[in-house]
This record gives sequence, structure tokens and C-alpha cells, in this order.
Amino acid sequence: MKLLLTGSNGFTGRPFRHHAQVAGYEVLPLHADLLDTDALTREVQSVQPDYVVHLAGIAFVGHSREEAFYGVNVLGTTNLLDALASLPSPPSMTLLASSANVYGNCAQSPISEDQPPAPVNHYAMSKLAMEYMARAYMHRLQLVVTRPFNYTGPGQDEAFVIPKLAKHFAERAPSVALGNLHVEREFNDVRSVCAAYLFLLQKGVAGEIYNVCSGRMHNLQEIIQEFERIAGHTMDVRVDPHFVRPNEVHQLCGNPGKLKNLMANAGLPWRLPSLTETLTSVLDSVAIPRG
Repeated sequence: MKLLLTGSNGFTGRPFRHHAQVAGYEVLPLHADLLDTDALTREVQSVQPDYVVHLAGIAFVGHSREEAFYGVNVLGTTNLLDALASLPSPPSMTLLASSANVYGNCAQSPISEDQPPAPVNHYAMSKLAMEYMARAYMHRLQLVVTRPFNYTGPGQDEAFVIPKLAKHFAERAPSVALGNLHVEREFNDVRSVCAAYLFLLQKGVAGEIYNVCSGRMHNLQEIIQEFERIAGHTMDVRVDPHFVRPNEVHQLCGNPGKLKNLMANAGLPWRLPSLTETLTSVLDSVAIPRG
């Protein structure tokens, strides 16, 4: 089973590649630039994939170049789907990773897939535009769209709050500067996200959107307290106005019912590592070896 993987060197791509290989897939990373249509088409034609997982994109909400979100997340995905649709035998399933950020700020919690999107930043808007654009290909390609809620794990960029905190705790830093401490998020584990993606490749219903989430929400104060307990260290935490985003999503918690029911019907458990397991894995990955 040949699986074409975009974003194979990214935070999610690296562990996903390992999980897919263990599951028996021949994982073939995409090398072509998504914006180079000729090179992209040639590579897709050469690979002739059975499955595709599209993880490539700009994921950091605070990225400085707003137009880059649309170039990569929308136009790059369009180019990929064009190349896949031109194959004599299209893939059995293509998974597009969107984001729960498309829901924006809404009164509903936990959020199910039928909640109308209301993006509040360019990252979320570009992901929603990608979703709408992909609908034009659903008569030619078998597609599922995932909306993962916040997740973390070893190897995530320190621009994100969990690895930033882990690094400070590992270094026994006296203080750390953060943004809004009152936002509430799921802080799920990248391993469970990879497992969900692999499952949806085989059992997902084409044309459907699936939340990838746990329904377990935490605020940053809870995260800091758990790090303190695990690391045996406390820090002075201060709010830096430069890290407070003007269009902040204040609360983001998903309803995992649709995915859980699909898994239950397939006789598979939905294992979610605990918050302690997840934070410990990140802390261990940045821990400084001591002689």
C-alpha cells in the first residue's frame, strides 16, 4: 500500500510516518513544492499512490506573513488535488488535515462537526477556504477532512506553548513570559492524532468531516501546575502583551462523538494518553542530559 505523505518532516509528519510504516504502509514523502505544479504533477504520476495524507501547511497562527497561509494552505492543496484527480486510478482515500480553529469563538461547547465555522484569524480562514475548495473534487476523489483540536508532543516547535514551557522547566528557568493565561484548550497527544488519521484512511466516509479531539479541556494555569508537579520546579509566570493575540480563540473543546462512534462500530478502542503522559513525553524530549 503506497501512501503519499506531504509534510513528512513536520511535527505531525514525522511520527505519522513511523505509525504508518508500522501499520504496513509504504510511506513515500512528497518532495515537490506544492506551488510547483509541473514538479508536483510529475511526482504524483510517478508514485501512483494508493492513499494520500496531506499534512503540509503553515500551522502557527502567529505566522508573520498572512498571504503565505493562503498560498500554501489553499493553492498548494488545490495543486495537489488537481494532480491526484489526473491519475488514471485515483487514490482509495485522501485525508486533508484542516483545523478546529475554523470554529472560532462560539457559545457551543463541546463543538461538534455541524457547528457553523466562524474563523477569526488568517490561519483558520485559509483552512476553511481549503475545505470549501476541496468540495469541488469530491466527485472525482475519495476525500475525508479532519479538524484536529490542539495537540502536542515531542518535536513541536517552541513557538507553541507546550514545548516552550517544557524547555523552560527542563532548564529550571526562573521565569517564563506567555500570552493570555485564561484561554482553554484541549492539549491532546500527537500519537492519538496519528492513530485517528490512519483509522480514517481505511474507515472514514468519503465527503465527511471528522473532529479529532478528546473533549478534555484545560487552561494554561492547569498546564503550568502539572509541569511543576512533573518537573519538581516552579517558575514566575508573567504575561507579555506582545504574546497576546488580538483575535484569540478563548475556548476550544471538541465533541469526539462522530469519530468515537465510527471507531466503536469498527471494534477499535480510542486510546487517549493522559495529560500527564503527554506533558512528560514533551519534557523528556527536551530534558538536558546531566552527567
